[in-house]
Amino acid sequence: MLRRREIDGLRAVAVAPVILWHAGVNAVSGGFVGVDVFFVISGYLITGLIVSERQAGTFTLARFYERRARRILPALLLVVACFVPLAWLWAPIGLLNGYGRSLAAVTAFISNYVFVGSSGGYFVAIGEEKPLLHTWSLAVEEQYYLIFPVLLLTLWRLGRRKIVGALAIGAGLSFGLAELYALRGDGDGFYLLPTRAWELLIGALAALTPHDPLAPADGWRQGLSLAGLAAIVVSVFALDPAAAFPSLYALLPTLGAAAILLSATPGTWVHRLLSSAPFVGLGLISYSAYLWHQPVFVFARLRYVHAVPGLTMAGLIVLTLLLATLSWRFVETPFRDRARVSTRRLVWTLAPASLALLTVGLGIQQVAHTSPPPPLPFRNPTLATIERRFAPNTGLSPACDQGGAYEPKPQCQTGPAPTLMVWGDS
Repeated sequence: MLRRREIDGLRAVAVAPVILWHAGVNAVSGGFVGVDVFFVISGYLITGLIVSERQAGTFTLARFYERRARRILPALLLVVACFVPLAWLWAPIGLLNGYGRSLAAVTAFISNYVFVGSSGGYFVAIGEEKPLLHTWSLAVEEQYYLIFPVLLLTLWRLGRRKIVGALAIGAGLSFGLAELYALRGDGDGFYLLPTRAWELLIGALAALTPHDPLAPADGWRQGLSLAGLAAIVVSVFALDPAAAFPSLYALLPTLGAAAILLSATPGTWVHRLLSSAPFVGLGLISYSAYLWHQPVFVFARLRYVHAVPGLTMAGLIVLTLLLATLSWRFVETPFRDRARVSTRRLVWTLAPASLALLTVGLGIQQVAHTSPPPPLPFRNPTLATIERRFAPNTGLSPACDQGGAYEPKPQCQTGPAPTLMVWGDS
């Protein structure tokens, strides 16, 4: 496919607000919409790739999934592996338990389901204590990649018009489900493929819309691309976590991204901006930057009793970009080159690494789930003392430690009709 610098620039527009939002910069109250922009870009590029190769007669599912593995897994496995020692050393036992679960789930691309049902949803402050929370979006994309190529190939014989119609219906149903979750106030819709698929499908429909990415600039392309960029910017600064998401509000950044993909051709002001060196540079390392930023911020917060100072957080953002540059240069780029890393070497590198991290994640969860927590080697003795002091006193039975809403159980009652219930809330 044609390499388009403005798409790299659009990636920068997507990742920058996400990083700033997770860093606690209040001005970007809607910075989380950067993920929605990423979804549209992914849907657009994946569909364009499949269509162009299918038309050329070179598309195979095996090659498609190999490319996805080369693109996503090496940097992901590196980042999550780097933070295992810090989690073991610094995370309180309760967080360590959740970390183990999410670490195991990341290797299977189901981490979004680990966070489904978590107290308060994505926007609560406890999200600042989940190093792998951001991997939910990677799980959604990978689940989409498993289904979409097969669906598109199945629909291929129907012709472009009917494919567009079928995908539009699918997008409409997915959007309706997302809006239903939002109206019910159900935060789980934030994490699920069925409520996010419409954003990827907007990108797919944009790729199937006749357009020339090299067409000269004219009035409507200038206007549409500017409107698209404005829609994303407004979303970043005007939306906030109080808005149910994804919902009607998500149309602003997603349709804005689609407008840019369709109309930001050479000569337009948006193309010039997004194709500039700073935007392209950040766009190239955007995937690695997305991977590094959340665990860097979380483990810094674990080391501070109070909020991380602003100057320190600025330094952590710089550290994130430095780590992203290194992993892009020495991990992402080599692994995407089949001449440098053969398919055989790819498999023999990624498969053992994934299995090892899965095993470590399950092991951490098993150890951390024990109550009271056993003495764990190499951990801060003060942290261990605090953990033992604040371990739940289950009294009658471990089953009485609900960890949430109270549900009467026989083993938690002193008689068939108790008149007193003890409820503790710190």
